[in-house]
Amino acid sequence: MSLHRVADLLVDTLVGAGVRRIYGVAGDSLNGITDSIRPRKEIAWVPVRHEESAAFAAGAEAQLTGRLAVCAGSCGPGNLHLINGLFDAHRSRAPVLAIAAHIPSPEIGGGYFQETHPDQLFRECSHYAELVSQPEQMPRVLEIAMRTALAREGVAVVALPGDVALRPATEEPSGIRLPDRRPRTVPAEPDVARLAELLAGAAKVTILAGAGCAEAHDALVTLAERLRAPIVHTLRGKPFVEYANPCDVGMTGLLGFASGYHALQAADLVLLLGTDFPYRQFYPSKATVVQVDVRGEQIGHRVPVAFGVVGDVGATLEALLPRLPGPRDGRHLASALADYGTSREGLDALATEGGPGSKIHPQYVARLLNELASEDAVFACDVGTPTVWAARYLAMNGRRRLIGSFTHASMANALPQAIGAQLAFPGRQVISMSGDGGLSMLLGELLTLRQLDLPVKVVVFRNDALAFVALEMESAGFLPSATDLKNPDFAGLARSAGLLGLSATTPGEVRPALVEALAHPGPALVEVAVDRQEIVLPPSVDLELVRKFGLFVVKAVLSGRGDEVIDLAKTTLWR
Repeated sequence: MSLHRVADLLVDTLVGAGVRRIYGVAGDSLNGITDSIRPRKEIAWVPVRHEESAAFAAGAEAQLTGRLAVCAGSCGPGNLHLINGLFDAHRSRAPVLAIAAHIPSPEIGGGYFQETHPDQLFRECSHYAELVSQPEQMPRVLEIAMRTALAREGVAVVALPGDVALRPATEEPSGIRLPDRRPRTVPAEPDVARLAELLAGAAKVTILAGAGCAEAHDALVTLAERLRAPIVHTLRGKPFVEYANPCDVGMTGLLGFASGYHALQAADLVLLLGTDFPYRQFYPSKATVVQVDVRGEQIGHRVPVAFGVVGDVGATLEALLPRLPGPRDGRHLASALADYGTSREGLDALATEGGPGSKIHPQYVARLLNELASEDAVFACDVGTPTVWAARYLAMNGRRRLIGSFTHASMANALPQAIGAQLAFPGRQVISMSGDGGLSMLLGELLTLRQLDLPVKVVVFRNDALAFVALEMESAGFLPSATDLKNPDFAGLARSAGLLGLSATTPGEVRPALVEALAHPGPALVEVAVDRQEIVLPPSVDLELVRKFGLFVVKAVLSGRGDEVIDLAKTTLWR
């Protein structure tokens, strides 16, 4: 189309680069952009109820597709609301472009109505943040932002005053073509040789594999079988590592399995592959650590390493495998697999329907979701206990995906991420595993599901509490406070918004409700009243944790909360 305004130039540039939607909430400083989008069929404005949701949705689309996704916020409060979702996208290494509309350019610096400085505010959650103050800066600034978001896998922000967006454009779009895939970084030959030497010289090797193994599954499994090495995976690595993997022994970390923790502690050498696993207390204290990462700055980022290799995991393993000798002693792997079997049995024993009159175990809900969901389902889970149940009971198969706020750990992420996932993949089943606290924080996005007619299935784990926060308090020796939630009838709210709304209050009602919801052609919500007293413990329980939890018990008894302690004592603890 013929270009008249900077806003038209911006939208045309995005269309030419393959962007098909912009998530946001309309506002006057965005009028030029929304007006430019309105008559077009190649790109759509996706209206959400809160800008934070727009950023979460864009981040989910970018994570799942690897392509640039875009969100926008109007001046002042509008683009400030983007920040939390952009932090999540940036820390998840999702290529997202944020358009931060700005106040009229002549007023900048004068304390004008809704004035902020977005080019400064967004610097901590972006690789690039720049103000466009003249039409002549476009489309160059926009193109730099787009390329930066993709090349560095994170957020880029363009701050655009509303009046500049309405000025005449001075250039035609350059026809930018963004790369379909990231180039491979091949490691240096001497580094591969040294890595092979270290691996060959270690008797017991354990691999900790993260999201950087996304395109290296087969080579990873071949390496583990060659080394007779158990593979421990991170939460972000779960969809890419866990499936079709005879050497997988589960996760480690706060949400992990005892088997994953023990496999790392028992190793002589730990090989970190494409992971920035943050919890230093779960790394072994005596093992030699070597690391492979495409980002050189990540080497030794969490734990001291004896040797580091900069390169893509896939390219590194391709170069490494021919240098390694044949299969070796398998006792370390056999021990880790046996330990994993025991851990898995313990977890599965908690995920049962229970007897007459029993409460609904949240583990049982997650296990049923795993059983009933489609083979290519996309799951988005809220932080807290829904993430725990997703990590432990959802099985990946190479086609399913699991996303969440796994690094930024923000509440309320699941539903808006499900919106982005469903728009990116309209033919796939998308399930939001929502906590009652997380859902209520951005509850308005249920209206977005109805407005956009998105067939997202929302499963609400209702325990009337910020349960994980309460557990953190208890494990630190505090009596939980400010964690109780007085919730509405979520199923009734869903029905009032035009969704299918179902509820399950007994174990026998869970399966029929999930089956009905998953078969429903439109958006649906299932509210499940789960047992509040289910306890989640990390795979390693040290004496300090025992001491603090014991302190909580004493305080609870002295404060007249003995019944709560009895309930806790009756709960099966998985360690």
